[in-house]
Amino acid sequence: MSPTPRPHFLVLTFPLQGHIAPALRLARRLLAAAPDALVTFSTAAAAHRRMFAEGEGGDGDGRLELLPFSDGTENGFVKRGDAAELGAYMASFHASGRRSVGEMVDALAARGRPVSSVVYTLLLPWAADVARDRGVPSALYWIQPVAVLAIYCHYFHGLGGVVDEHRRDHSFVLEFPGLPPMAAGDLPSFLTEATDPSDYFHSIFTTFRDLFDALDRETPKATVLVNVFQELEADTLAAVGAYDVLPIGPVLPSGDDAALFKQNDAKYMEWLDTKPAGSVVYVAFGSLTVMAKGQVDELLHGLEESGRPYLCVVRKDNKAAVAETGDATAAAAEAAARRNGVVVEWCDQVRVLSHAAVGCFVTHCGWNSVLESIASGVPMVGVPRMSDQQMNARLVERDWRVGVRAEVDGGDGVLRAAELRRRVEEVMGDGEAAEVRRSAAAWKRAVAEALGKGGSSDRNLTAFVEGARSVI
Repeated sequence: MSPTPRPHFLVLTFPLQGHIAPALRLARRLLAAAPDALVTFSTAAAAHRRMFAEGEGGDGDGRLELLPFSDGTENGFVKRGDAAELGAYMASFHASGRRSVGEMVDALAARGRPVSSVVYTLLLPWAADVARDRGVPSALYWIQPVAVLAIYCHYFHGLGGVVDEHRRDHSFVLEFPGLPPMAAGDLPSFLTEATDPSDYFHSIFTTFRDLFDALDRETPKATVLVNVFQELEADTLAAVGAYDVLPIGPVLPSGDDAALFKQNDAKYMEWLDTKPAGSVVYVAFGSLTVMAKGQVDELLHGLEESGRPYLCVVRKDNKAAVAETGDATAAAAEAAARRNGVVVEWCDQVRVLSHAAVGCFVTHCGWNSVLESIASGVPMVGVPRMSDQQMNARLVERDWRVGVRAEVDGGDGVLRAAELRRRVEEVMGDGEAAEVRRSAAAWKRAVAEALGKGGSSDRNLTAFVEGARSVI
């Protein structure tokens, strides 16, 4: 009797923290879902070196392997301010990545570890072609909400013209099939700003265009794994019927995740242990957001004036930017702030959000952060900046009612202290804030059910794994 086919998933991701985290988490979920499965996790070489110790190849039993691919550079993308630099990097990433991953798949097959399924995150449209050229099925891992997937799908399939016509009018109301009416300002910024060839992020827009072209070439339907759970966006799923969509999320960490950023040495968890339940405001704007001049000052003043204990993440590069601008007020405010709160450069966000002391999350509304907050039952104050974040904030406030959206100053994009204080009170105070907290608690229970044995996300992931096994 021949042995049962052993599925081998190659998980590929773009070298950004917001992409790497859900991809690596999915790699581990696949291993847990199929005890006989093999997984190879791969991102660009420079990011790989930052995440993993030299010589670290995977787990002890050989089921998980960590292999970098080449993006055509030695040190990855380095931002210097040149408008053409990102476009040049993306061109190199696409050409070198395609070639390097193709060679990797061939090498794995040659040493008796053939890939049976390729799973790739956003910004890797060529991954589907690499898989197809070798007769291997592939699946896109969409790491944003289904609503955002639907918007991109409609844009690239007939509705791009109306968006382009009104993209500068952020109050203009657009209607997409299967979605509620929405303002142009809620659309992904790559569809309202980066469509202009002179925009810094234009190469990201063209990459999304290529991604949907790649999906259209899949037959009979492209498979799309979505980092969301079915119940959260049940009505929206019908709007992406062109694809075989499997909600498998939220894909949360299973342990100590590798990351591009190192955690601060501050004893912030012990500090949280000293605070009453639901009393702490946690503030973090993700791995990419660059704080405008004066933002640290406003943040810390607003937090101080709220009268609540807080844990605030100010990344090392944002601190450096403050120092370079000579913003002495911000520096002084930060130093003073340590009397009533804790400021760290990075932290284990899931551990923080899971702590009983945390009662509010002030967030940029990156999708990983939103999901982690929902899974922990923590209400949010959204301060969106770019990409899908505006839509995520809209969903948080209007659809799921687990938070509110703060307004930034129109002149310089700074969240003012008074606005921060007001919005924090809206989710942590009395009265209507209690309803937000009840809603957050209800969604936390829904996450547990979806991820539990026999839950919607558990069933969908099992179905994907078994489907991958059946075609080996």
